[in-house]
Order: sequence, then structure tokens, then C-alpha cells
Amino acid sequence: MIINPDGHEFLRSKWTPPVRMYWKLSEQIMVKHADRIICDSINIEKYIHKCYEKYRPSTAYIAYGAELRKSQLEKDTSKLDEWYREKKLARKRYYLIVGRFIPENNYETMIREFMQSRTDKYLAVITTVNDSLFVELERKLHFKEDPRIKFVGTVYDKELLMEIREGAYAYIHGHEVGGTNPSLLEALGSTELNLLLDVGFNREVAEDGALYWTKEKGSLSDLIDKAEQMNIGEIYALGDKARKRIKQSYSWNYIADQYKKLFLSLF
Repeated sequence: MIINPDGHEFLRSKWTPPVRMYWKLSEQIMVKHADRIICDSINIEKYIHKCYEKYRPSTAYIAYGAELRKSQLEKDTSKLDEWYREKKLARKRYYLIVGRFIPENNYETMIREFMQSRTDKYLAVITTVNDSLFVELERKLHFKEDPRIKFVGTVYDKELLMEIREGAYAYIHGHEVGGTNPSLLEALGSTELNLLLDVGFNREVAEDGALYWTKEKGSLSDLIDKAEQMNIGEIYALGDKARKRIKQSYSWNYIADQYKKLFLSLF
């Protein structure tokens, strides 16, 4: 029995205490009885060994993957242009956030810090619906009073989303719970400038191909102001490092080959 535990599900704030206890217990039972545990993050693998040392778990590190190709909309941008017109955005005139609208993705910190920055660009937030969190953040931040903040709904068209990523001035990533995050990999493969929350999961993926911020007051807003002053050469250099990182360790061909080798080694 081979199992991939994903991330730290028991830490997600959306779950009630009893559900969190269930997730933690199920994780313990999984580690105890699985023949091999595939961890998509080095930090998750370290956590499994540290937390469940008594079970002597047998693990393998195989990450998630991402594509490096350009969007297939590149030659026909009518769909992107229409999206820009609808959302009143323009290429390289917006920062981008993509992810589920949940507290542990740190939307409160990202929006608050963006509002405190001096940039004249927009913040385009592509996310799922969570009315209670939306109301709570508006009560705390009053972000509707800042015309730069744009909640632009969801985008399920993969090629369009890829093009939107490519057109962003920078991507802001606030995920801190889980292993290797797919949206981070997609951003590193598509967006030149990436501003990431400084946690182990994100650093192990991007390494020196991104800039990092913490949840301390002023950290992200200062980084956004710094990003505004970067020249095109500095931005492209970071983008090149990010794409090389994806190509070397997170391409789908590489990931699939790792799974193939693992399966063949077990039989």
C-alpha cells in the first residue's frame, strides 16, 4: 500500500476541533500501516520521520509537477483581451494572487500589506467564493475603499489562466499549510517575478528564484515597493532562475519518471 499524505490537513482553520483530531488520527494510522509513503515536499518527509519515528516509516520524496510551455492562447489573445476589458486590467499592470479563499492562505496579510504599499498597479485576486471570509476581511480592512483591489472571480480555463499569469507584473503567494503547492509551481513556470511567504515549503521549491516576505507588519508592503523599483534585467533574471528550478526538479516528465522507478523497485 503506497500513500501520498498531501499536506498538514489537520492544521487548516476551516475544520472544527473534532475534525482536526480526526485528520491527525487518520494521518497517524496511515503512517503506521502504509508500506511506502510518498511525500511531495522535503519538509513533509522530515515531519513524517520526526513525528512518527516510532513507526520507522518508509518514505520517498516525489514532488508535484508543472508545465513550462507558453499558453496556447499566445497567438490568439482575443480571449485574454476580453478578460482584461471585463476586469479593467492591462498586461504588466497588476499583481496576481491565485488560490482558495481560506484563512491559512493569508489573504488578510496580503491585502492589508498591498493596501499599505505605494504601487499604482492593481491587485487581481483569482479565488473561490467564501462569503463569510470576504465579509470578515472587508470589516477589518475596508479594502473596497481601495480601487486597486480587484476580486475577479475564478478562472477554470487552463490556457487563459496561464496567460493571465504570464501577463502579471508579479505573483504573490501566501500559502503556508501543505506540501508542494501546484499554484506556486505554475507561477514559477509562468510569471517572471514571484513574491512568496517565507516558509519551508515555499523556499524548498523556489530557492533563489523568488523574493520572500514574512507576516510581520511592513514586510510584504516593503517588498512590493522594492519590486516596483526593479529593472527589467533583474526581473528576467529571477524568472530565468524560477523556470530552471521547475525544469530541473518539477517537470512532469521528471516526476512521472520518479514514480515509474518507485513502482518498478517494489515489484
